[in-house]
Amino acid sequence: MFAYPFMVHALEAGTVVALTAAIAGWFMVLRRQSFAGHTLALTSFPGASGAALAGIPLAVGYFVACGAAALAIAAGSRGPGGRSRQQESAVIGTVQVAGLALGFLFLSLYSGVLEDLETLLFGSFLGITQSQVVTLTCVAAATLVFFAVAGRPLLYASVDPVAAQARGVSVRLLDPLFLIVLGLAVAATAQITGVLLVFALLVAPPAAAQQLTARIGLGLVLSAGIGLAVVWLSLTLSYYTNYPVGFYVTSFGFGAYVLASVLRRAL
Repeated sequence: MFAYPFMVHALEAGTVVALTAAIAGWFMVLRRQSFAGHTLALTSFPGASGAALAGIPLAVGYFVACGAAALAIAAGSRGPGGRSRQQESAVIGTVQVAGLALGFLFLSLYSGVLEDLETLLFGSFLGITQSQVVTLTCVAAATLVFFAVAGRPLLYASVDPVAAQARGVSVRLLDPLFLIVLGLAVAATAQITGVLLVFALLVAPPAAAQQLTARIGLGLVLSAGIGLAVVWLSLTLSYYTNYPVGFYVTSFGFGAYVLASVLRRAL
């Protein structure tokens, strides 16, 4: 398997994306912003289809669309007293509908073949190039640096935003910054898994880890470990069985969450 460059690139990109999604997803699940992550994943669809229509690299469309959606959600979710969860849900739903409408428009104007649409929706681990691996690594490095620097205050603001603000934590700044970083993680993941399967890596491993432990460090390590196991097993089985990678990624991600839930109840 390692004799083929496309498999090596797939493993490299999958490793990078699994780590990025595991860390960003852990905070996303903790902050109860899975709906926001889902919407960011869907807005990568109009970004990619718009990029295809304009004849520019799809990666540009992914990052621009997810970044714009993150800014829109962050700006529209601010109330007089800070972040409003109720208002945030309404804004997220509006952004999601607008994004899907734009994606449908761009797709109807695009004259590409159906295979391109399938790649957008379900991804293509085995079509990753060395340049994409480098780009994804740079995005992952920036994402992990953000969490290394802002992880502690972000955790405080996630658990108790009122107390965090009273202690001088800049909650108003952290909220939009987190959404932007989450958008970058989603855009990177969508290039591998496709728009519809982003949550297999962004939610399942972190949610499984949080089922198993409430300890922060251990939870992050477990989230990353589960994500890596899901990607590596999926790529290996896809290579030997010739079934789609996305099928294995979603199946193993779901299985990991179910197993974690069973273990939590048993223990």
